[in-house]
Parts: sequence; structure tokens; C-alpha cells
Amino acid sequence: MPKQVIIPAGTGTPIAPFVPGTLADGVVYVSGTLPFDKDNNVVHVGDAAAQTRHVLDTIKNVIETAGGGMSDVTFNQIFIRDWSDYAAVNKVYAEYFPGEKPARFCIQCGLVKPDALIEIASIAHIG
Repeated sequence: MPKQVIIPAGTGTPIAPFVPGTLADGVVYVSGTLPFDKDNNVVHVGDAAAQTRHVLDTIKNVIETAGGGMSDVTFNQIFIRDWSDYAAVNKVYAEYFPGEKPARFCIQCGLVKPDALIEIASIAHIG
């Protein structure tokens, strides 16, 4: 099965051995996306809503680079550091998925950098 690596223009070097996304058979797999700038510094420290917006904008960029859009997202995996941020995350999330919602799960866990409050990985079907 042929696959294509998806690396949007301006993407920094990841902190681990992975790429932002992979396209295979019309499906875009977006890696776990943290609220990082191009130098892997956490942005919007302490603001779960702003971090969620940053993460979803980053995911949107990967999917659009592959030729799709946010309406093509079929599944999201959400990781949050603290349940107290759940409502803020969901409020922003609903802005990016205003119609039919993708399937998803959400768990609370520690993240790669302590100031990161959220991480999201996505799957989109664009083929």
C-alpha cells in the first residue's frame, strides 16, 4: 500500500521520530498533536481553550495539506492533563466540528511537557 508523508509548510522538527501526518488509501492519520510552536515550546501556558484551538488549527493544517478538511475527520483521540479543563476543551472542539461530530474518546493523563494541557490525534477520510 503506497503512503505519503504529510508535512505542512513551516512545520518544525518533531521532538520524537514521527511526522505530522500520513496519507494512505484516502485516509489521513494525524499524529498526536500538542500545543507546540515550531520550536516545540508550549504555547498559551495555562489556557486550555487557547491550547485546544492551537492544536485543532495544527491538525486542520495537516488535513488540508493532504487535500481534505475538518468535515472529513472521522475519529479523534483526546488526551487532557486535568478534567477541570474538559469543558473548555469541549467548547472549542464544538467550534471545529459544528455539524455531525466525529467519533472520539478522551482520557486524562500526563503529557510530554508539563505545561501542555491537551493532545489530540485524528483520522480523516478524504479519498
